[in-house]
Amino acid sequence: MSTVPLVRPARLRGGDRVVIVAPSGPIPRERLDAGVDILRAWDLDVEVGEHVLDTHSSGYLAGGDADRARDLQRAWLDPGVAAVICARGGYGAQRMVDLLDWDAMRAAGPKVFVGFSDVTALHEAFAVRLGLATLHGPMAAGVAFVKDGPTQEHLRRTLFEPENARVLTSPAAAPLVPGTAHGVTAGGCLSLIAAEAGTPHARRSLRGAIWVIEDVAEEAYRLDRCLTQLLRSGLLDGVAAVALGSWQDCSPEDEVRRLMLDRLGPLGVPVLWELGFGHCPSHITVPLGVPALLDAGNGTLTLDVPALL
Repeated sequence: MSTVPLVRPARLRGGDRVVIVAPSGPIPRERLDAGVDILRAWDLDVEVGEHVLDTHSSGYLAGGDADRARDLQRAWLDPGVAAVICARGGYGAQRMVDLLDWDAMRAAGPKVFVGFSDVTALHEAFAVRLGLATLHGPMAAGVAFVKDGPTQEHLRRTLFEPENARVLTSPAAAPLVPGTAHGVTAGGCLSLIAAEAGTPHARRSLRGAIWVIEDVAEEAYRLDRCLTQLLRSGLLDGVAAVALGSWQDCSPEDEVRRLMLDRLGPLGVPVLWELGFGHCPSHITVPLGVPALLDAGNGTLTLDVPALL
């Protein structure tokens, strides 16, 4: 079965209520406050989940698993909430994803969901369990969001004026394997996709998909291991194209580039290098679950339709 377009939620409008949740790592208050100020400057009614500033004895979780899940579920089930925005990544989404009531969340209907990095586990679950398109984009307490104007602006346009954010590119975008291909966007953080393989919330096939992947602070051999696992699993059989994002603090760029060509080149599909999404200091928002055309030669990923209705 080919990857199909997912349900797109409605765009945001001034006065809409959004909730910030922390499904993964702990949040520095000063960065959270800065992110809230930015969102409020967009005329959004911003609420912070009850447990967002909690800490866990582990030191790497934003409070207990049940509390993190409760914040997300409460926001999603609230009919007055238009969007749920994650505060940061790190680690922990996989520990709470099974605690969510997916039937109740499906019945609540679509709304905007934003995040990346560890949040990839939730993007996959939202796709598989809710059939919902989501946004691989900056998080409310993320360094890039609070410090980088272009990162903020691209998310704002995607949320409020999605028809003006349909052509995705970056100055460094270049063909690794030339060509064009049409498909539905899917993906996220490579190591999370590999870690999710075989779970109830992970898709079994990317046939017909434009696979968008990135990662941070991984040596080339670990990236190789993730790619090899996914290739051997058959997940990439029939994939339409691959769009690579940033590989911040990974092995030297030339080494990562050679690895991607070695493992992905034999797929015989277009592969685009460095589309400008992920853990880089300035990054774009990439909709997941939306039909698009990848043109590796021109360095573009063009959405067929706006990310949001």
